[in-house]
Amino acid sequence: MTSTDTIQTEFILQKPDGPLPANGAQVDVKTEEMLVNMGPQHPSTHGVLRLVLRTDGEMVLEAVPHIGYLHRSAEKIAENVAYYQYTPYTDRMDYLAAMNENWTWCHAVEQLAGLEISRRAELIRIIVGELCRIASHLVSFGTYGLDLGAFTPFLYAFREREYILDMFEMICGARLTYSFFTIGGSMHDLPDGCPDKILEFLDYFEPKLAEYNDLLTYNQIFIKRTANVGVISKDQCTRYALTGPVIRGSGIPYDLRRDKPYGLYPEFDFDVIVGKGEMGEIGDCWDRYIVRMKEMEQSVSIIRQAIAKFKDDSDSDSYRLKLPRNFKPAEGEVYVETENPRGVLGFYLESQGGPMPYRAKARAATFCNLSVTDEISRGVLLADIPAIIGSIDVVMGQVDR
Repeated sequence: MTSTDTIQTEFILQKPDGPLPANGAQVDVKTEEMLVNMGPQHPSTHGVLRLVLRTDGEMVLEAVPHIGYLHRSAEKIAENVAYYQYTPYTDRMDYLAAMNENWTWCHAVEQLAGLEISRRAELIRIIVGELCRIASHLVSFGTYGLDLGAFTPFLYAFREREYILDMFEMICGARLTYSFFTIGGSMHDLPDGCPDKILEFLDYFEPKLAEYNDLLTYNQIFIKRTANVGVISKDQCTRYALTGPVIRGSGIPYDLRRDKPYGLYPEFDFDVIVGKGEMGEIGDCWDRYIVRMKEMEQSVSIIRQAIAKFKDDSDSDSYRLKLPRNFKPAEGEVYVETENPRGVLGFYLESQGGPMPYRAKARAATFCNLSVTDEISRGVLLADIPAIIGSIDVVMGQVDR
């Protein structure tokens, strides 16, 4: 809440005519509505998101998101740099899942240019992309506990995420913004010993998921704070074009990796996790949380399968296509979507035969997911707002672009 914001409230005690009522008698209390600014620096808004809450006492009547604090004209920049030069900008959109952002952009350009990348390059993308999905969900798990007053899960989550960042540093030299995937494949092959290091991490990580469940998932206080709170119906999912764990938390089994597969995903065996209303109503905050927890288990399985296939691929020189320096896709347009950790991420590209896109447009999952905030926040308590925002798992760099 900024220092310039003023909040006024007035409590009027209606004194009845005659003598005061005896102990235990009801007194009519009237309150006035007030506006509360949550953000843009509030710690539980997951970035520079500002929520203007209209409240009556502790009851929220309206919650309006105000966005744009991280707007950097990302789409207009894409129209003024070469295709390969734009990859680092995608890192800054969803900076918690930068590998997946790189992947979508490169995949869109490859579809526009009619490029077919090698099997080895596709396997590298799946291995690294699913590792990034785990890292992203770990941040969601840790910060969600923090939003609701549990500090220890945050420490556990970042302990495991640190191992993943160490492996990313081994792979590409960076720990947050990677620019590892490039048009035609990846910047480098996986270094010697990296697949075994990843398998070693997975052996260590899988038992930790049970610890997380004991620590937070089935904690009765956490359940009471999240079950039957912020329920999103299937109808709302379709009306607001929600995707990712948010729509799967409402019981809709929609996952692009299975339903509109790209890359080598058709070769992999994994389950699409959906909310089942185990602790409350289907589509509540707890359902959205448990979808992400179980998706980490599925990502572990996918990575194991991908590494087994990767070790069978002996063509270590095929990790990237050699493209001309004056790379110019032919005239045309394309729209490509992939399954980002937060939902469907899409890029629309139009080429007029030049070295830069004539038109570029991003479809950000978190922008659409955030749009349902007002409808599901009406009638909840003020303390439930951090639980609702945390369950949506927004990253403002992708919302604002």
